[in-house]
Amino acid sequence: MDEDMHYNKVEDVVGSHVEDAVTFWAQSINRNKDIMKIGCSLSEVCPHANSVFGNLDPKKIYGGLFSEDKCWYRCKVLKIISDEKCLVRYIDYGNTEILNRSDIVEIPLDLQFSSVAKKYRLWGLQIPSGQEVTQFDQGRTFLGSLIFEKEIKMRIKATYQDGTVIAQAEYGSVDIGEEVAKKGFAEKCKLASSTNTCEEKKSDPGQLVLRNLKSPIPSWGHRSNQSAFTRPKGRLSGRMTLDLKNENDAGNHVTFPKENLTVGDFNLGSNVSLAKIKQDQKLIEENERLKTEKEVLLESYKALESKVEQTAQELQQEKATTMDLTKHLESTLKTHVGTRMENLAAKVEILKEIRHVNINVRFGKDLSDAMQVLDEECFTTPASLTELERIWAEYNLAQENIKTCENVNEGNILIAKRNEVQQKLNMAVEVFILEVDELPLNKRLKTLQDLSTSLEAVYGQAKEGTNSEEILKKFYVWKCDKREEFTSVRNETEVSLQRLVAWFQNTVKAFDLSVEESQTSEDTISSLDEILEKSESSVCKELEISLIEQGDADKEIILNTYSQVLQKIRSEERLIAIVQSKYKDSIEFKKQIIECLNKSPSVDHLLSIKKTLKNLKARLRWKLVEKNNLEESDDHDESEIEKIKQEITQLRDRVFQEIYREQEEYEKLNSLVQKWFPELPLLYPEIGLLKYMNSGGLLTMSLERDLLDAEPMKELSSKRPLVCSEVNGKIILLKGYSVDVDTEARVIQRAAAYHRAWRKTKEESGLLPLIFLFLCKSDPMAYLMVPYYPRANLSAVQASVPLTSEEALKVMKGVAQGLHTLHKADIIHGSLHQNNVFALNREQGIVGDFDFTKSGSQRASVNMVVGDLSLISPELKMGKPASPSSDLYAYGCLLLWDYNIKSLLYSLIYSRSSMTAEQVLNAECFLVPKGKSTPNSEKDTEYNQYKEKEELKMENLDKYKEKTRNYESDFD
Repeated sequence: MDEDMHYNKVEDVVGSHVEDAVTFWAQSINRNKDIMKIGCSLSEVCPHANSVFGNLDPKKIYGGLFSEDKCWYRCKVLKIISDEKCLVRYIDYGNTEILNRSDIVEIPLDLQFSSVAKKYRLWGLQIPSGQEVTQFDQGRTFLGSLIFEKEIKMRIKATYQDGTVIAQAEYGSVDIGEEVAKKGFAEKCKLASSTNTCEEKKSDPGQLVLRNLKSPIPSWGHRSNQSAFTRPKGRLSGRMTLDLKNENDAGNHVTFPKENLTVGDFNLGSNVSLAKIKQDQKLIEENERLKTEKEVLLESYKALESKVEQTAQELQQEKATTMDLTKHLESTLKTHVGTRMENLAAKVEILKEIRHVNINVRFGKDLSDAMQVLDEECFTTPASLTELERIWAEYNLAQENIKTCENVNEGNILIAKRNEVQQKLNMAVEVFILEVDELPLNKRLKTLQDLSTSLEAVYGQAKEGTNSEEILKKFYVWKCDKREEFTSVRNETEVSLQRLVAWFQNTVKAFDLSVEESQTSEDTISSLDEILEKSESSVCKELEISLIEQGDADKEIILNTYSQVLQKIRSEERLIAIVQSKYKDSIEFKKQIIECLNKSPSVDHLLSIKKTLKNLKARLRWKLVEKNNLEESDDHDESEIEKIKQEITQLRDRVFQEIYREQEEYEKLNSLVQKWFPELPLLYPEIGLLKYMNSGGLLTMSLERDLLDAEPMKELSSKRPLVCSEVNGKIILLKGYSVDVDTEARVIQRAAAYHRAWRKTKEESGLLPLIFLFLCKSDPMAYLMVPYYPRANLSAVQASVPLTSEEALKVMKGVAQGLHTLHKADIIHGSLHQNNVFALNREQGIVGDFDFTKSGSQRASVNMVVGDLSLISPELKMGKPASPSSDLYAYGCLLLWDYNIKSLLYSLIYSRSSMTAEQVLNAECFLVPKGKSTPNSEKDTEYNQYKEKEELKMENLDKYKEKTRNYESDFD
């Protein structure tokens, strides 16, 4: 502790915060104006300042929002409790509080100056060791009653290094330290001459702060505002309190009650005692309490006065309303009877319309009628159907046994057994057909359809559920109760209206002067009110029953019954559909079997076609040899050669016509095998029907390479022979595959799968069609015949006359369709690139065939590159198998030459996990509006020039063909 240079210097201060019985904070009276200026500056700056973040500087001064009065005061951070909470001290008042970071803000440099309040410690005193918490709190409260917001003289004795001032506090002639010691809240230091010894027992500041936070707020006497010790407050002199009260209110500062002391109060001498101080405090507090009660009573008086005025206004309005109502009643009494009759007539008119509408629907009469139709004319299963199904199952089992049989002898036994079952099935079919012909199936089905349509129009969607007779019983009970209630109400309405009509008829006589019979008014008029009341009540009751919404319980009963009725209708419809399907199958069976009963269909027609084909092929080969001989002779006749060429063309066309007829006959036999005669491949293995079926109708054994006038295509050949020829006026390509015993079956299987995928939608499939697949008899080669599209692949088109954006979209949509067709058939293309994608007529895109000797993963291993971009997807480079996703990656790369498809490209190349070919087809960029596109004259001119060049090339190709007719070669 450093000795203060001004020993025994006197300061006038005002107490602002008490920490314990010997420690408190106080503000110098001379700094009242500074406190006002600080408060005004903070109220302007802090609401717009930034909340603190990051590490907080304990030496820095911040602005803190005090929780009690929501005003801003200067503070320092004592401790960081958590990421959101900090313990701060309001440096101009001395009290502490835990604040959120959001309530602590940065303040400018002009507010970064020393605190107004100082920390004081009573000289020569210390807190007794082992003091209890209650005693500690009482001591703090007692010291607060002596110094809080009172003008005190402080005789400075020393100053600690942390700024704590050791001083003797006096209020008038009262020594505050002695008063505290007398009460036992503090004790004299053991070595009074040495302040060091005393101060060594000073509590740790952090512990003191936490204790202050945990301890209750000091209170003493009967002060009305007990929270004042923890609230930052300014201290004003007695003569400035009234002048600056409004200014404090504007700055959100609350002026605390305190004693108004004059300057002479400090010289009271020994006459001023602690009892006098407490007495004065009680008088001041009592005065404040009375003022508060006065204000409350004044507010209550004003509220009551306002309520009296409001009640008077409401009474006036009610009086005006009553007068208006009285006038209205007086005016309506004159027309009361007429109005009642008019209203009753309008309700009766509505009731007529409701009765005209089918009110029975409301009570489920339509459901009752539907159930009656279902019960009375219910369609039952024909007696012969059960027996027919049993024999049919036996027949199907016999057919399956024949299909899996590979031994001819065993097959003949199975065929004999099948024929026996076939005989029985034929008889059962005839009985079933005769029985069904007698049934009005179509009429009944039409009745059921009309019934379900009408019910669905009324009740809408039915709910699923199980059939239950309890539901129908509950419906019948409910319906009877409702009908009984409704009938009673309707009868009551009719009776009351009949009475009204009779009253009118009697009244006519009473007012008819020509009638001599006299009637008293009591007999005619007196009962009118009663009759009208009854009529109105009856009509209203029937209208209410007819128009009011049904309850949830009623709706539930009707909906359950409707669902049951609809289930019965659907069940009967399904039974009729089963009978009709069996009837159709029976008719077809009878039609097919009647000619082949106990015998298999004949293959003579197919054998006849094969024989014709054999003769035609022999003649064609002879003509080809004859043509070659003439062309090799030195003195050949051109006209004779031309004549032979025409004959060769005619013979080749006839050969293909017979091959097409042969395929048609194979297809008929294939249908018979699938439906009725599975034994045909077993009985006639020489016709090769099983091979045809396994190839999906693609394989033909009647075609051979030497029958074609094939010419090698050097510009297209790569690793396999590729030749072109002309068939029926169209140029075709022959693609050769080297095969052995193992690979031949795989080639046929893969080509058949591709062909089946194409056949489902054909031109709409987006795939290159396969015409024929045939095997070479002399060499281990398989040939695939496909159409030839000269310079139509994407690479050639883009190199000559690139596609426009609209053309590109059409073409690539077709390619996407092709991939979708393949992927639906579980086929992976694997090698999609610009050379096997074709743009037919620059508007139809198709996917070309691929190497059928390889699997999808083997095809994907081929290095595919478009410019500098590899078409091989990342997962293929990592060694993973080919997949639809890798096909779509290659497809996305092919789209790179069109900048208008960026969003689709992003999905295909970067977001590929869930993208499918079907989603590509539905992409927004492919939704091209129908209509003619804007012509591009420059592009059209380019394309026409390109077309002329292609036609010239084709002419040169025809000339080249003429020169090379005399030889055939295979190209690798």
